[in-house]
Amino acid sequence: MPDDLTLTVHERPGQLPRRGIVRLHPEVMAALAVNPGDPLRLTGRRTTAGVAAKAEAGASRAALYADDLVLGNLRLRDGDEVTVTPIPVVAARRVTLAGPPEITAVVTHEMLRLALLGKVVTPGDDVSLLPQDVPPQASHRALVEGARRSLANRVGFRWTSELLQVVAVEDAGSALVTMDTVVGWQGRDTTVRPEPAAVAPARPAATDPDTPPLSLDDLPGLRTQADELTELLDLGFNHREVLSKLGTTVALGVLVTGPAGSGKSALVRAVAAGVGAKVRAVWGPELAALTNDAAATRLRDAARELQAGGPAVLLISDVEALAPRDEPGPLATVFRQVLAGLVESGAAVVCTTSRPESVDPALRAPDLLAVQLAVPLPDAAMRREQLRVLTRGMPLAEDVRLDDVAGRTPGFVAADLGALAREAGVHAALRQKEAEAPTVAMADFEAALDVVRPTSMAESTLEVAQVTLDDVGDMAEVKEVLTESVLWPLTYPDTFARLGVQPPRGVLLYGPPGCGKTYLVKAIAGTGKANVLSVKGAELLSKWVGDSERAVRELFRRAREAAPTLVFLDEVDALAPTRGQSTDGGTTDRVVAALLTELDGVEALRNVVVIGATNRPDLIDPALLRPGRLERLVFVPPPDADARAAILRASAKSVPLAAEVDLAELGIELEGFSAADCSALIREAALAAMRESLDATTVTAQHVATARKRVRPSLDPVQVAWLEAYASTHSAG
Repeated sequence: MPDDLTLTVHERPGQLPRRGIVRLHPEVMAALAVNPGDPLRLTGRRTTAGVAAKAEAGASRAALYADDLVLGNLRLRDGDEVTVTPIPVVAARRVTLAGPPEITAVVTHEMLRLALLGKVVTPGDDVSLLPQDVPPQASHRALVEGARRSLANRVGFRWTSELLQVVAVEDAGSALVTMDTVVGWQGRDTTVRPEPAAVAPARPAATDPDTPPLSLDDLPGLRTQADELTELLDLGFNHREVLSKLGTTVALGVLVTGPAGSGKSALVRAVAAGVGAKVRAVWGPELAALTNDAAATRLRDAARELQAGGPAVLLISDVEALAPRDEPGPLATVFRQVLAGLVESGAAVVCTTSRPESVDPALRAPDLLAVQLAVPLPDAAMRREQLRVLTRGMPLAEDVRLDDVAGRTPGFVAADLGALAREAGVHAALRQKEAEAPTVAMADFEAALDVVRPTSMAESTLEVAQVTLDDVGDMAEVKEVLTESVLWPLTYPDTFARLGVQPPRGVLLYGPPGCGKTYLVKAIAGTGKANVLSVKGAELLSKWVGDSERAVRELFRRAREAAPTLVFLDEVDALAPTRGQSTDGGTTDRVVAALLTELDGVEALRNVVVIGATNRPDLIDPALLRPGRLERLVFVPPPDADARAAILRASAKSVPLAAEVDLAELGIELEGFSAADCSALIREAALAAMRESLDATTVTAQHVATARKRVRPSLDPVQVAWLEAYASTHSAG
């Protein structure tokens, strides 16, 4: 059995990238007597280590497959030779890392440990923040997933590409990072993680002690929440004698909800600094990673420390990890007892969460978290102010228009906007490496917008294209109705209030397939610059009892927080069919009931407009179409000759058509073509020109004629006639 083997290293970036994984043929692993997950010493121009995994079928026996990070640590290129040696599993006692200041300031030691969990590290290595997809123990999976979300929120988009350097690994050359490893930043105190037998007090989050706390001027858009929290804490800390004279008390238990990365913790810290209170920060997933006894001891020690003297705030981030709604265990009971004791003693407890539906409802008892504050998703005006704060240290070029950037970032929270500003700065630096006075131009923000995406709403945010209603060909009546029903309520809510009029709650777009219903919604989103939540009807349905209704409630909760918001329900007939006719055990009936309650229930739906789209309006439950719900039915007709010509002109805006191509005449000829068919015709004509010559500069009438042979009309005359008859008996309101 060989002690080592010399193999050829090949780069495979797509397989478990940047996590220190190396893949070997199963026979090579057998020859080295290693199993998947075992550590390996890798020797090239430099020595590093990796974690073994099996290569895919058809892999070479003479090859080791690695990513660019491992190649960089080896100082090798694709095709060089590497010596592979099995090494014993040694758990690292302490690992020290170095990184950029903007990373070290926001990533705590616990988050850092979870990001490295299961990796083998060597002094001098570069490592990524990407956690292992499969942690060493299944029980750590939830913790690692929580760390992944927290890293994305705190660091922004760069968290997937940022590299850190391993400065030291105590008492070992290469060692495995475990839950017992102390991981910290170079130059920072890395307090040893407490063992169950000897538990140390809870430590504050990793922040630079020399950095002054944020002021409320650094948190634009949160003035209302800050004033409310300031009044509560100031009254509880500094004016209890007034409460005593009135024969009452105040409970300083607060739950702050809002999208991840929206500034909840920063808000608490800024307010606490303003009222002269110290803050003890606890990260919920970190406590949940300990045993119940260890976590309970840390909570009680933190409570005793806060009660020792002076105004103090216990800040617990991601509280759903300590008190989950579905399976509250013994730790949740202890947690509630500690919170009740703190609140009764006069200390303040502020818990934050981005998933309030996952928090144990028992926490909202009057003697616990009696006050709830919501941090909203920023609208365009708030994003503009946040961008102004985030870029005040940047030399902006004269062409930078922050209003335009704010309008193109629906769904972005403060952390996302910070990532956007950083990405724009990096792009500007790459562009002006030799410049004496570099500036950040609008082109840099354009490039950053192509890269940075809203992390907090990624699963349901509609991609807002560079389209407005002005780009929609014809459809004058439809656009007028949508402007009144959708844009006016979102843009001028004060006018409706002044006139005492309740704005329309929702709109149903119906018409033949391919006639532009979804395109119209994108155009409305581009015109209104509102936050947009988009889901297909079938996406909300689940086979598990209660999950579908919960998904509907969660969708509208987020819409209220993000107001002004446009909620787009595509294929709404799949979500809300006529009740009493389903064969799915009543799931869709319960979903329809939940949807009706959200649209027109006890809880008001302010500054939220719902748009449904369907090809079959007759399948939708009639209760959904009554006034107060999707009350305006808008028929999106198939385009006539003039509309087809307008659609052709809009589709050909960037296509170099020859002068002989008469789009008006072509529009007359395309009877039975939908809007999608017209766009496909122009696209096919351009492809015909490319097939003829890749150097083609114009699209001729001959190319259009060739395209017409390939693109056929998709409208069904029977379906169109039925929809027109339906429209004649259902006005648009």
